[in-house]
Amino acid sequence: MSLWRVAVLWAVVFVSVAVSEPLVFKDCGCVQGKLISVDVSPCPTQPCPLVKGSTYTINVTFTSSEDSPSCSAVVHGLIGGFPVPFPLPEADGCKSGISCPVKAGQTYTYLTKMPIKPEYPQMKLVVRWELRDADNKNYFCWVIPVHIVDG
Repeated sequence: MSLWRVAVLWAVVFVSVAVSEPLVFKDCGCVQGKLISVDVSPCPTQPCPLVKGSTYTINVTFTSSEDSPSCSAVVHGLIGGFPVPFPLPEADGCKSGISCPVKAGQTYTYLTKMPIKPEYPQMKLVVRWELRDADNKNYFCWVIPVHIVDG
């Protein structure tokens, strides 16, 4: 690859990073853990535009304060203040980057994909994402505003 092409590629990468905003999330209640970081990719602006037919990567780092043999994700769309369940392809946190059993004092990275189905209605809402231990207590809970849009 020529030096010119490499320079153009790096310029595109730097411009894309500079244009995107850091994700602003709200911690909505960590009972059994501490939320360290949340990344939804791609999410260049907020409210985060979720394009129908696309898939988004969710990457959450947290520290556990309790042991648990398992963990599971629960996702809701808050529409007019009412929680509407959002089905995930894989709700088992132990199959989403976390080595179970979860141990107190350890830091974990939860990594999963979120598909936005073409049949979803176009709308603005708030997504609430929780990871719960075996006793149904939150390791983490976060919310972000999103806007489901046509592709």
